[in-house]
Amino acid sequence: MAQPQPESHATLGPEARLSRLEAQVATLAEAVRVLARGLENIPSEDVPPEEAARGARLAHELLLSQGL
Repeated sequence: MAQPQPESHATLGPEARLSRLEAQVATLAEAVRVLARGLENIPSEDVPPEEAARGARLAHELLLSQGL
């Protein structure tokens, strides 16, 4: 599945580039939160593999949805 090509940095003004960067950082932060949630555990317990896999899948889907 081909993703749309992002606009060239040269065609975007400073405000548009900043907005785009802010959106990308927010998406990356959410992906990290999802991954961390999937890996959280009580120190005496192992992380269930399905929880870690679910967190990784959700993080990946977030990144893909934003073209990252």
